[in-house]
Amino acid sequence: MAAVVFRRVAGLSGALAVGLGAYGAHGFRRSDRDEYLKELFETANKYHFLHSLALLGVPHCRKPLLAGSLLTSGMVMFCGALYYQAVTGDPVFTRAAPFGGTMLIVGWAAMAL
Repeated sequence: MAAVVFRRVAGLSGALAVGLGAYGAHGFRRSDRDEYLKELFETANKYHFLHSLALLGVPHCRKPLLAGSLLTSGMVMFCGALYYQAVTGDPVFTRAAPFGGTMLIVGWAAMAL
């Protein structure tokens, strides 16, 4: 059951990553935003897309629920915080990014279990 769920989450997350990447390439980049905010958006999008692909491997690991939950939560916390700051300029959620990054690392380790 977890395998099916995380394949679907991977597909939806990948589609969202591509859509946000298009926004970043065509809308966000042409604005007069600070270069740092543009870099944050690019970083969020890169990690979002790569970890969406990683979710495709979750069904093949021994503990898919654990690995998939960690990767998904990590993406939301890490990428979400960076996307939010890049779009709004408000750093209120940046404290969540290190926790999200840690969850991504632990999610990869869980795939090795």
